[in-house]
Amino acid sequence: MTAFAGCEVEVNNLIISCELRSVNHRYCEMSFKLPERLRSLETDLRGVLSTGVKRGKVECALNCKKQTHSIQDLNIDMQAVEALLSVTSKIEGKLQSARPFSALEVLAFPGIQQESEADVNQLKTEISELVHRALVELLTVREREGAQLSLMIEERCSRVKELISAVHQRMPQVLLNLREKINKRIAELVAEPDFERFEQEFIFVTQKLDVEEELDRLETHVTEVLRVLDQSEPVGRRLDFLMQEMNREANTLGSKSGDKEITNISIELKVLIEQMREQVQNIE
Repeated sequence: MTAFAGCEVEVNNLIISCELRSVNHRYCEMSFKLPERLRSLETDLRGVLSTGVKRGKVECALNCKKQTHSIQDLNIDMQAVEALLSVTSKIEGKLQSARPFSALEVLAFPGIQQESEADVNQLKTEISELVHRALVELLTVREREGAQLSLMIEERCSRVKELISAVHQRMPQVLLNLREKINKRIAELVAEPDFERFEQEFIFVTQKLDVEEELDRLETHVTEVLRVLDQSEPVGRRLDFLMQEMNREANTLGSKSGDKEITNISIELKVLIEQMREQVQNIE
């Protein structure tokens, strides 16, 4: 489901912000946009997100910036600085016009600024907690959207039940019309109709037109959809399967029907099921 959440925290003169974006996806897929210094946290952060997200495409973006008043707290690896300047001095000697490094460019070079082990451990802990807070906010938004989707599916299930009832009510008239049609046709073709044979043929045709099993299965699937919607665990894939089964029964109903009205009901059923199937893709 589509959702967005953002949080930030201050750690060791750093302001770290986390943004989570979630969009619809059939499976669970996570991607991370992390600063180079935080790349090692991806596995841990993936574990944090996995506790709450089971379906959907989720993007986690972290941004890290220093506070302006923290310059005096920098821990510089002077050996790395000397090595960097030594190497650049040799390279500059081979260039005709080389621009010297500025101090800020030296500070920006990887490995120049150091962090203590304690700072690194604290940073990992704070970032994990930050991502968890953002995840809680993201799940809250997703739950609100899920409640709306659930209501929409329930409304369409109610309409499906009405259409199933309409088919039940229509079938006696369909069979009556069929009996009259066959009887009239036989009377036109034969001077002395064999009514015993007529009954046999009528029973054979009505068996081919019998849609009670399809209607019963549709009703069972609708009941199961409504039951699954009330569960707290992820239900998206189960609902997806139920939509496939409902569509199968609606197709069979349309193919077996010899009545225009029931055919139209079958089409409306498939439209409703397709509408639900599209939204089920968004449900975790």
